[in-house]
Amino acid sequence: MSNTLFDKVWDAHVVKKINNGPDVFFIDRHLVHEVTSPVAFLGLKNRSIPVLYPERTFATADHNTPTINQHLPVADPLSANQLEALEKNATEHGIPYWGLGHEKNGIVHVIGPENGITLPGATIVCGDSHTSTHGAFGAIAFGIGTSEVEMVLATQCIMQPKPKSMRININGELSFGVTPKDVALYIISKLTTSGATGYFVEYAGEVFRNMSMEGRMTVCNLSIEMGARGGMIAPDEKTFEYIKGREFTPKGEAWNKAMDYWQTLYSEDNAEFDKELTFDAADIEPMITYGTNPGMGTGISNGIPTAETMEGGVATYRKSLAYMDFNEGDDIKGKPIDFVFLGSCTNGRIEDFRAFASIVKGRKKADNVTAWLVPGSHKVEDAIKEEGILDILHEAGFQLREPGCSACLAMNDDKIPAGKYAVSTSNRNFEGRQGPGARTLLASPLVAAAAAVTGKVTDPRELMEEMVVG
Repeated sequence: MSNTLFDKVWDAHVVKKINNGPDVFFIDRHLVHEVTSPVAFLGLKNRSIPVLYPERTFATADHNTPTINQHLPVADPLSANQLEALEKNATEHGIPYWGLGHEKNGIVHVIGPENGITLPGATIVCGDSHTSTHGAFGAIAFGIGTSEVEMVLATQCIMQPKPKSMRININGELSFGVTPKDVALYIISKLTTSGATGYFVEYAGEVFRNMSMEGRMTVCNLSIEMGARGGMIAPDEKTFEYIKGREFTPKGEAWNKAMDYWQTLYSEDNAEFDKELTFDAADIEPMITYGTNPGMGTGISNGIPTAETMEGGVATYRKSLAYMDFNEGDDIKGKPIDFVFLGSCTNGRIEDFRAFASIVKGRKKADNVTAWLVPGSHKVEDAIKEEGILDILHEAGFQLREPGCSACLAMNDDKIPAGKYAVSTSNRNFEGRQGPGARTLLASPLVAAAAAVTGKVTDPRELMEEMVVG
């Protein structure tokens, strides 16, 4: 039987199959941060076990880090302790550590690809659910829990049942103003947050082939939000060009040997998937969420659906709208907003800042909006400055913060106040996700930029049309 891309990578990493049980699965790259690693390292210490392959492990500080005044001591005691513990553990075990102020510091799922740690055909894990981001390179990447972090540190393996396979095809050409974030939110709105549970998803078709690597990362990042174990896209010339020459990629003859393997990483013509879905690119418009999970999303020109048109419990649906203080049938366009957040492992890369700047250039930040613009890494921050984007942001009344996870998950100082509305380029809009009582509307960088300069939910195509006409 012909193999899928997922089969090829998975089967190449199975150390041992257990009858009626999980596979013993080898991990090529292990990414760690300050939140999920301290207990794992403590487990090693209590059992006097070293990290088996420190050179396959990479540590960075991101979740608890402040995004202003990073040169000062971290004020929050819990955050400070976790950051100190990560640095100490990394030093003791000989693990590369990129803490605050380090030129390679940034969000774990941003620095992996930009430093060449993420490679096609690799297996990658991290104690963070959005590890699926790295699947954009044809890797199998997924999040793990604290006990599994300890297992990988000690053995470089994990016990894992093989997921089922799903392929999602989207063909055609995306419409004006539609971004990879919109594609992902559209898929989730169709599948719901549980529609891919138990599956590993391969994204295929013209839309994904035409996407940049950064766009593919955004799509794979959001795979977890529809319940999938992870998502991946077959590597191609864009992939190879992106990773070539980066610090941790193979060099010389090793590169040639790797390319021989990487070029075999695709699903064969007759490969069979456990489930296959197809969508039309023409049906996708700029998206925005209106509820309390990423599946509660709609095209920005549409109204908020009524409970009767939605699958699932009516009471639960109405409870979600009550939390958001929205009404069934309301237009989502025109809703006033208070905060805009550009950043996270979903949309904190240089292309996202380019998109945001394309809307705000020549305009001014709305007076009623507080904007947190947070690069995903110092390398992204440097590019923002080098490309003149920072000047555009400053002229429009925006300030750039320092790298970190920021307002994605409210584990640091960047919390949306209770009752306030935030148009956010991050990945989750659960109750309290961005702060107790915060109300989150997930959207693309273009939609976020349009909200930032108008003070309300705005279709970015209206501003983009003005730019074209002008």
